[in-house]
Amino acid sequence: MKNSTFTPEQSLLLITKTIEETKERFKENGHILVFWGTLIFIVFGSQLILSLLELYKYTMFPVYLFPLGGIYMLYIWIKERKQNMPKTIIGNILGNLGWVVGMNLLIMGFFFSSKLGEAIGPVFLILLALFIIVCGLSIKFKPLTIGGVLVNLIGLGSFFLDRDYHGFSMMLGAVVGFIIPGILLNIARRKENV
Repeated sequence: MKNSTFTPEQSLLLITKTIEETKERFKENGHILVFWGTLIFIVFGSQLILSLLELYKYTMFPVYLFPLGGIYMLYIWIKERKQNMPKTIIGNILGNLGWVVGMNLLIMGFFFSSKLGEAIGPVFLILLALFIIVCGLSIKFKPLTIGGVLVNLIGLGSFFLDRDYHGFSMMLGAVVGFIIPGILLNIARRKENV
């Protein structure tokens, strides 16, 4: 393999091209953000409704939709691998970060929720916010970055709320951090294809 040296301009051009390619891949997969935002909204909305109906013994059941969401993501990943879709280093990092954050949230939720106690909602929101912010900054998509910052603020603010209201925080975080940026990504993709 030939060792070549890039000029600063060539290096900047390569970095910019990598960011743009990753951004294009994100635009193609904006539906995934909408999917996860909707899933989070449905799970915590369902738990809230079950609590209001005083059906407390059933409030855990909606959470089992999250592993089904993971199976859907595995299906998407396998489908993309079969299509040999090109990946950038930034895309690989963000994809792996998504899996790591998602699996940790799943494990903490199912096995360590009693240890997290009152902090479970805010901690989940802050971890989601970190992922969203890193994605937004990596692809230079301001709505995603702003959504991540808002989710982070919602998470921090949730420490001041009673645990009964953390579901509202999660639902609001899903809307501002996933659904709205995902819709904006889809709109950006459609505008480019017109």
